[in-house]
Order: sequence, then structure tokens, then C-alpha cells
Amino acid sequence: MTKQIAILGASGYTGAELVRLIATHPGMEIAALGANSKAGQSMAQVFPHLRHLTLPDLVKIDEIDFSGIDLCFCALPHKTSQEVISALPKDLKIVDLSADFRLRDPEDYEKWYGNPHSAVEMQKEAVYGLTEFYRDEIREARLVAGTGCNAATGQYILRPLIAAGVIGLEDIILDLKCGVSGAGRSLKENLLHAELSEGYHAYAVGSTHRHLGEFDQEFSKIAERDVRIQFTPHLIPANRGILATGYVSGEAEAIHAALSAAYDAEPFIEVLPMGEVPSTRHVRGSNFCHIGVVADRIDGRAIVVAALDNLTKGSSGQALQNANLMLHIQETEGLMLAPVFP
Repeated sequence: MTKQIAILGASGYTGAELVRLIATHPGMEIAALGANSKAGQSMAQVFPHLRHLTLPDLVKIDEIDFSGIDLCFCALPHKTSQEVISALPKDLKIVDLSADFRLRDPEDYEKWYGNPHSAVEMQKEAVYGLTEFYRDEIREARLVAGTGCNAATGQYILRPLIAAGVIGLEDIILDLKCGVSGAGRSLKENLLHAELSEGYHAYAVGSTHRHLGEFDQEFSKIAERDVRIQFTPHLIPANRGILATGYVSGEAEAIHAALSAAYDAEPFIEVLPMGEVPSTRHVRGSNFCHIGVVADRIDGRAIVVAALDNLTKGSSGQALQNANLMLHIQETEGLMLAPVFP
């Protein structure tokens, strides 16, 4: 039976990516598209690359009839989802792509996002949406909180290594490069072509990047002690893609073995042969993540590199993977698209 889907925030990049993926999904049909700022327009007007699809027009969120909707994706800006989701029907399954329900402790949310949590009771039922590690909980969840795209990439590198005890926990360094679509579609001066092209730069350096809250939460839970990593993100003049490089202490062969064992049965995570490193160009437009391990020239240290598409595996693809589980559909359905190359 085809499931009826609503997408809130359909005029943003992650909303459009959801439409692209669901368009070929045999078990889902898009019944409603919410986008307050573009209400009254068609998706073809907002995203001409989707003009070949037959889709409902964009409407204001409060105009949507949710009575026949099986699952709702919320691709809304941070600090907006809590209020909107709180007003949705209590029996509606929801996958939230914002940051509003990622941090389990409301005090942590206020610390990293600068305002009090406005849906504390709903936070208690939210399941963290890193599919490969919360699969059983996601199947039974009503509300799933998608991860940050940077946070997902770093965790794919480090979670299995912390769990297996094959790396030191005191000197983990994560260096990450992200394409500009990770900053969203809203107009910002620093994202203008003349401001961004022909160079790249670090941002949120030190202790200010909000995805550190996710790293602290998840890595400390695995290790059963406080784990704090050094993390520096960089904005690169590319539309899509994340390349994360982790510098860790441990034996490279043991690290490669731990990653290979962790992801052996995973359909979307590919651990490359020892010594090979991934590229964002080889995962573009797909729900795949490639991971490589190289021994450092310093004995007892290794370099681990992961590449994924921030809009797909880092966000909308991850959201669809979770929705498949929540609706008891084959997890890979609609997501086995090959990467776009070149």
C-alpha cells in the first residue's frame, strides 16, 4: 500500500532532495508540500529541475490536511521545528531534518543553539537518526531527529573505533570540508559566488560549532566517559559533498579491521581496501559513504577519511532511510541510486 507523504520546508535544498528521491520510490507518494515563503507556487517554479514531476503545489503549513498523511518530513530551519512539530497530529510519524531534537538534554540544546527548548516533552520520545546505529529504535519511533551532516560524517569514522577500543580518546582530531549547500538556501553575503569561489576557509573554529554537541553526546555515550574531540570545519567552493579526515592514535590495520567489521553488512557504507582514500566525486548525489584508512608515517597513528554527499546521506537520504524503517518498508527502497559522475 502506497504511503502518503508530506514535506514541510519543501522550498529548501533538503526539501528538494527529498522530492527527488521520493519521486522514484515505489512505496511512497507525495501528497502535500509545505513552504510558507513560496506558498502558491509550483515546485517547477521554485526548482525547475523537478518540472518533469507531477507534484502538488506549495502551500502554507497550516493549510495542509494531515488526516491522510502517513509520515511527515520536516525540512525546516533550526529553531522552527519544535513549534511546528508540536502542533502536528500526535499520531503522525515525523522525521525532522533540523537540529531541534538531536540533543537529548534540553540544557545542551540551549547551550549550543542559544534559546530554550520549547518542546521538552516531545524531546523525550525523539530517537537520534543515525540509521546504522539506531535502527531498532527508529523502527518503533514516532519522531526521529536526523543528524547534522558534519556530525554524521565524523561519526561514521569514529563510532566503531571508540566502541572497539582501538584508538586513544585523548587526541582525536577531525578536519572536515563541506560544500556550500550545507549552509542552506537562504541568502547570505558570505555565500555569494564572488565571496566564496577561488578559495576556502575554516569557520566556527575552536568550540563554537554546534555539531560538537552531537559529537560530545554520542561519543561520550559509547565510551561511558567524557570524550571531547578537536574539530575544525571548512567551507569549500563546491555545491555538494563532505570530506572528513580523522587523525587518531592506534594501529592502522586494527582500525581498518574494526571499520570493516562494523560496516560489513551495511548497504550504504563502503570501507575501501587498506591504503585507499575516498573522494566526494565518487559519492555525489548518492546515499553512499566511502571510508578509507591509511597508516601515518608516525608509528601508532592512523588517518581515516570519509566522503559522503551532505544533501543525501548527510540529510535527505538519511531521512528517507529512517522513514522506510518507520513505515516498515525495505530500508534501501528509493536509495540505491548510483552516484553522479563526473
